[in-house]
Formats: sequence, structure tokens, C-alpha cells
Amino acid sequence: MSDSIPAVYISTFERTLRHLAQQSETKLLAHVMNRPGGGKDHAWERLGSTDAELKATRLKATPVNDGGWSRRLSVAKTMHNADSTEAEDVVQMLIDPNSNIAMSLSMSIKRAWDAEIIEAATGTALDGDGTTAIALPPGQIVGAGYGSPISFDAVTEVQEIFMSNNIDPDIAKVFVVGPKQIRKLMQLTENTSADYVQAQALQRYGVVPNWMGFTWIYSTLLNIPASDQIDCFAMTMRGVGFQMNREMKVRVAEDPSVSFAWRIYVESTFGAVRVEDEHVVKCEFADLV
Repeated sequence: MSDSIPAVYISTFERTLRHLAQQSETKLLAHVMNRPGGGKDHAWERLGSTDAELKATRLKATPVNDGGWSRRLSVAKTMHNADSTEAEDVVQMLIDPNSNIAMSLSMSIKRAWDAEIIEAATGTALDGDGTTAIALPPGQIVGAGYGSPISFDAVTEVQEIFMSNNIDPDIAKVFVVGPKQIRKLMQLTENTSADYVQAQALQRYGVVPNWMGFTWIYSTLLNIPASDQIDCFAMTMRGVGFQMNREMKVRVAEDPSVSFAWRIYVESTFGAVRVEDEHVVKCEFADLV
């Protein structure tokens, strides 16, 4: 038996590339108000409510009730990402590195869109002239202080806030939580028992996609103020406005300044703001199960 046979053993390689685990698509863009167009910022006009009054006499003076005009302001920012390959890399690999890098960079922009929406929903909002940062009112916050994990009572409290704000129950709502909140929900009888939910949905998705009037979305991009704390939130589509100045632009080109290496570049210009506080409820949960 020849001892030199191992010298000619071969290695095998995949002809397809596996992108390591990451969020590849936007989860939140479809659940906010989208406005295409240019401009360094975008004003979202708002008008408050007024109350009808009794016309107690004939020919009574016409009332003038100012509903209160205001606006919120989203400010555009540009996010970008890039990578490079040498010209010889392309011809020495089984896979096409440039197209796969472009795909990976595009995923990062989609995550940036979601991160912008999350920050707009739970952070401060700029007023119309961009000089004042407006925090979410205390009445729109559940579990202030991060003392308790998500619970059935907390979910019903969020529903109560929406009802108290006269939010139309037919308006679609989403509840954005982290992985631990999903696990905690799976421990609640009200979320898993066939007496309360459709068991088929639970078996198919591992979570009830529509429960208590919310579409449930989990995200790993939520704000973490401190260890074992997380900012979750619920909103309707009217809660956050998203200006899309430029959708994703991807460029792959040779750069003559560096031996004609391939440059892969992606960018997008966008901004978001919380337009109506009444349509957003922030949940300060203990990130525990």
C-alpha cells in the first residue's frame, strides 16, 4: 500500500454560496406610511379634532373651532455599504463573488430601513420646524421601568390604549417584539390553547401570526436600554411615516485606481418619523422568560 496516496486527495467545494444567518428582508416597511420623493426632509401634516356644539337658537353665530394644525418632520439620511474583489478573484472561484456580495450588502440596507422605523416609533419625533424633539407621551407607554416581561395583561393594556384613543378597530395593527417575547407568549395558555386561537396556525408558524388583533413580528433590531431590558412596540400604519428619497441603488464597477478591482456598492436615502403618537404604544419589557 502506497503511503503517498493522501498527497493526491482532493477537496470538494460548493457551487452555491451560503449567506450566514441574517435578516435578509425588511419586516416593517409594509406596515408604515410610505412617501416616495426627494427633499432633505418631509413634513407630515396633522389636524386635531374638534367637538360639535349645540345650536341653541335660530340664526346663531357660526362657530369657529380650530382643530389645531401641526406637523411632524422626517429627515432624510443616506446609508451605504461596500466591498471589493480583485479581478483575479472572479476567475479563480467556482461562485460569482460580486453578485453574492451585492446580495449581502442589499440585506444590510433592508435592515437599516427597519432600524430607522424602530427608532422613529420608540424614540423622539421632530416637530414641524425641526427644532423640538417630542418624546412619546407617558400615556402611550406600557410597563414603564422594565419591571415585568410581556404578559397577557400587558397585551390587553395595549389594546385598551388604542381603544381609549378611538383608533378604528378595523385598522391593521402590528406588535413588534424580540425572540424572548415570542418564547414567553408560547408559555401563555391564551396564546396556545385551541380554546383561544387556531391551533393550525401555531403548528405551521411556531407562533400565532394574528393574535389579539395584532400581526406579530419579531425583530432582533429592537432597542436594548440595558441588560435584560427591551423596547417593544405596537403600532398602526398611521403611526410612522417613512420617506423613501431613493430606493436601494446597487453598483458593481471596475475601479482603475486600484488595478481595476471590482467595487460593489449599495446605498439608499430615507427617513422616518412618528407622525401620530396615538397610533404607537411603546412597551418597556423585562427581556426575560
